[in-house]
Amino acid sequence: MFIHRLEPRFAETDALGHISNTIFPIWFEDARTPVFKIFNPEMNVHQWTLILARQEIDHTAQTFIGKSVTIQTGLGHIGNSSFELIQIAEQDGEIIAKGKAVLVHFDYEKQKASPIPDDIRAQLEAHKMDA
Repeated sequence: MFIHRLEPRFAETDALGHISNTIFPIWFEDARTPVFKIFNPEMNVHQWTLILARQEIDHTAQTFIGKSVTIQTGLGHIGNSSFELIQIAEQDGEIIAKGKAVLVHFDYEKQKASPIPDDIRAQLEAHKMDA
């Protein structure tokens, strides 16, 4: 499992005074960076091999500025060419959001999914997490 900590910014608040729900996909994507680096250690966009196929987020509590947020990211199901990421965001020890994303190992030249290499699969397996 990977841990990402962030400080909510004033620009991320909404008219109701809490963090906007539109911010969570951005935070969750940022917290996926260690997984991206498993596939592409240099983060070279010209050698990118992942594509987002699906994401869902359940908001379970309000989130506020002035308090850190911690996001846990782990692996769920790992298929032949795709895998599920499980993400949990917490503030003050309370779960504020849960997310799932499906990413596909993708060959942009052929425009189709490709099998996840065994060495990468082994690294992903090391970060399995229960939903």
